[in-house]
Amino acid sequence: MSLIHVNNLAKHFKVLNRREGLGGAFRDLFSGDYRTVKAVDGISFDIEAGEIVGYIGPNGAGKSTTIKMMTGILKPSGGEIRINDHVPFENRIRQAQIMGVVFGQRTQLWWDLPVIESFKILKEIYKVSQKTFDEHMGMFNELVGLKALYSQQVRTLSLGQRMLCDITASFLHNPQIVFLDEPTIGLDISIKAKIRTIIKELNTARKTTIILTTHDLGDVEALSHRVIIIDKGKKLYDGDTKKVNALFGAYRTLKVQVNDFDEGTLDALKNKLAEQFGATNKITVAQTEEFWTDITIDQALTPLSEVLNCVMTNFSILDVRIVEIAMEDVVQRIYDGALA
Repeated sequence: MSLIHVNNLAKHFKVLNRREGLGGAFRDLFSGDYRTVKAVDGISFDIEAGEIVGYIGPNGAGKSTTIKMMTGILKPSGGEIRINDHVPFENRIRQAQIMGVVFGQRTQLWWDLPVIESFKILKEIYKVSQKTFDEHMGMFNELVGLKALYSQQVRTLSLGQRMLCDITASFLHNPQIVFLDEPTIGLDISIKAKIRTIIKELNTARKTTIILTTHDLGDVEALSHRVIIIDKGKKLYDGDTKKVNALFGAYRTLKVQVNDFDEGTLDALKNKLAEQFGATNKITVAQTEEFWTDITIDQALTPLSEVLNCVMTNFSILDVRIVEIAMEDVVQRIYDGALA
């Protein structure tokens, strides 16, 4: 059997339909008006030992809920889930011995203690031998220079430093599986590179199975050969990362801030781009936030430099940014048949 076996997995939550205002809050105390939210709705997949799998989707897709069921924190509403041929929620202590978990905005370190003391406490909790502990800490120090942080209180660490320490903690007991839930959220490029280095090295050296949830397609492209995409609790795609990269890697969003933007500016942008590049080049223009307009381009059809030149020649531009395609756009293009 596969290391991770998930079959028709579901998790439904009963949520009260709340009313507005103080009177509504009082009436809600006696209300029976509930709705069912299907956070995970019939997902199936198998993951073999040693794989790195990107588990991705937009906000609210059901990623973290799936991770919590695989780690035994939540009990499924239906379906089957087995990790190393055991049901996770039935014996969480036994399962914790073979798992490591990192939730992006939470820490498993002790807030007021120096970093090294947190590691030593985890060493005792997981009954890691001194020899293994020293080997692990030596490897992490060699990879990302972790020793410089040993004497700092956890509360004084930057977000990036804390994430490096949390990831180190999750690998400390040499688990078979590590779940990384948004490990690079809010981090700068240099820290992301260090985290990717750790993940790659430990997967290569120890054949650790890694499940990576992220909004950053760069993380998936750099680390995993397989990607599972979900939305609204359902699986949309399960296959080779290269296919996703081939379809979406060429997309970029050009964010422009136009001087003296008014109601006619958006239409003027659309018309000018259609006039110069035609209607078949899949350029979309939308105002997504105040003062900023998003121009999404498929570089396989239209070079970004040409679009940028067209915009700057015909409009007065205050600022320009170039970003990767958003996860929500990836999902929408899948619904539109991009991966069919």
